[in-house]
Amino acid sequence: MKRKEQAMAYFKEGYNCAQAVFLAFRDLTGFEEKTALRLAAPFGGGLGRQREVCGAVSGMCMAAGALYGYDNLSKSEAKVAHYKMIQALCNEFRARSGGSIICRDLLGSEGKDTAATPAARTESYYQKRPCAELVGEAADILDEWIKAHPLS
Repeated sequence: MKRKEQAMAYFKEGYNCAQAVFLAFRDLTGFEEKTALRLAAPFGGGLGRQREVCGAVSGMCMAAGALYGYDNLSKSEAKVAHYKMIQALCNEFRARSGGSIICRDLLGSEGKDTAATPAARTESYYQKRPCAELVGEAADILDEWIKAHPLS
């Protein structure tokens, strides 16, 4: 199964958008499932359902950081290169999502709900929200990046 479909399947199982994308790369990041789920948990719904940066984008960037992130603070060029990569990933997401990485913008009228309790995952939920597709796009974008920039 391609990562795009894998991420979408995780989302439809009930994982939040960040968890779904981050889990799709677990085989590469090396995180145990429980750890991956806990790390990504706060980012669903645009950071705890505050409708800020889309959780799919957060999950994509978390996985990108685990795979390509810098850890040597004395090399500022590594930070710059990493930030350029994150900006490129986010710009590609914007291009595919209609111009935004912000959850409330992507959800339209559905994005006004910032209550801590998530909506039930019903058939109507999936019909009203683009989340499953956005999760798939985020996973696809990072998967394409990895193919173009192989891990060392």
